[in-house]
Amino acid sequence: MPAHGKHRRPRRRPVSRGLALVGTGGAALALPLIAPAVAGAAPVSGAPEFAAQAITAPAAPVAAKAPAAPAAARTYTVVSGDSLSLIAQKKGIQGGWKGLYSTNKSAVGDNPSLIHPGLELTLRPASVKAAAPAKAAAPAKAAASAKAKKTATTERASRSERRSATPAVATGGSAAAPVAAAAPVKAAPVAATQYANNLDGWIRQSLDIMAQRGIPGSYEGIHRNIMRESSGNPQAINLWDSNAVAGTPSKGLLQVIEPTFLAYHVPGTSMDLFDPVANITAACNYAADRYGSIDNVNGAY
Repeated sequence: MPAHGKHRRPRRRPVSRGLALVGTGGAALALPLIAPAVAGAAPVSGAPEFAAQAITAPAAPVAAKAPAAPAAARTYTVVSGDSLSLIAQKKGIQGGWKGLYSTNKSAVGDNPSLIHPGLELTLRPASVKAAAPAKAAAPAKAAASAKAKKTATTERASRSERRSATPAVATGGSAAAPVAAAAPVKAAPVAATQYANNLDGWIRQSLDIMAQRGIPGSYEGIHRNIMRESSGNPQAINLWDSNAVAGTPSKGLLQVIEPTFLAYHVPGTSMDLFDPVANITAACNYAADRYGSIDNVNGAY
């Protein structure tokens, strides 16, 4: 028994010591005892590296926990010449000086313009998350603006097309036959529906034709000479004056002889010397050429 006990004791002591050293972190003593008995030299070289990593790993979280620097960066001490606006601009404060004042109103007081050197302000710079929506909103705003511009441009183009289309039709109509379009307005058939078939209507129709042709004359001047020459009778004829003796009696409202009527006939009126409108316009055309206007005629002409 004593001999057997001696054999067992030396074996347990190295193992137990080796285990104890491993448990307490003594890698240099534990590994030489385990290595010859178990796997040889390979695990011995790898074990110290593994043990060193296990020991140094907790150091990384300790360095990551250092929040002191960000906390210090959130305050600012006012210096001479500072203003809330200037500080907000330098530090990138969200909301500008108003945001900075809102955060530090209790320290600054009721007047944001009065800050003194040495005053410690709390800073809240714009965060990345706050900036992101602004950037995201910009494309949406730009898209909405572009859409509004496109709509406005389309509407303007549509209005321009409508405006340009209307003149084009009108211009085309007038350009096709400008004279023909004007002629029916002043033609005799239309005049018959616009003017009374009496002395007043004849004078007024003649005045309109004269205005188109640039022939001067007034209602009073025409009426005065008609009453003197024919008393308003469109069929009047003079058979006793010198013209009658020469074979060309004076006829119509303004007593015009035929050669004069033919020489001063106004296009667009009748070729009948006794036609009231044709007679008046031809006589006024002659008077304008000879006297300047029918208004200047106050006797035989």
